[in-house]
Amino acid sequence: MKLLGTFNSPYVRKVRLVLLEKKIPHEYLVDAPREPGSQVARANPLGRIPALILDDETCVFDSPVIAEYADTLNDTPVLIPRTDALARMRVKRWEALADGIMDSAVVVRTERIRPEEKQEADNIVRHNDAIARALSFTSGLLGQREWCEGTSITLADLALVSALVYLDLRQAERDWRGVHPNLAAWFARISERPSVRASLSE
Repeated sequence: MKLLGTFNSPYVRKVRLVLLEKKIPHEYLVDAPREPGSQVARANPLGRIPALILDDETCVFDSPVIAEYADTLNDTPVLIPRTDALARMRVKRWEALADGIMDSAVVVRTERIRPEEKQEADNIVRHNDAIARALSFTSGLLGQREWCEGTSITLADLALVSALVYLDLRQAERDWRGVHPNLAAWFARISERPSVRASLSE
């Protein structure tokens, strides 16, 4: 299978971490949808990344669907609980929370690269406020636990680390570590995992 994406996309990072954690063989192709000759639009009718192309040319999109599909391919590890409905909901809610942080950070980034006179200041404030609330909620939910959910790594952890990496990239001025030291400690610990280190070194 082939994964189409870019190095800076937090959604691609999340999917890439799933594939790496589960040791699923794949070819990672850097393919920015806006670049001439990109195959993304030919593979994914939405023209977005990540796009996972299976061996039979089926294209799987978007990141929650890819992550869930990939998790069914083997049991080492199981990243989304399969028999406990409440635990499954909690992991998927973590993913939604992390994806929401990513969504708002992307909106802020998009606004900020527009000419200053065309930027919508209210939109920037609204989404930055959403990020701050989500980080506060995340910090409270995590507490001092080693993992977001349960006693081992799950999709929740991979989604959250992807969101925080993106904040470091696009909002370096945001002192989320100083405001939420428990998140900082968790991030430092999970960043040592081989999958995260590999995704950060690409």
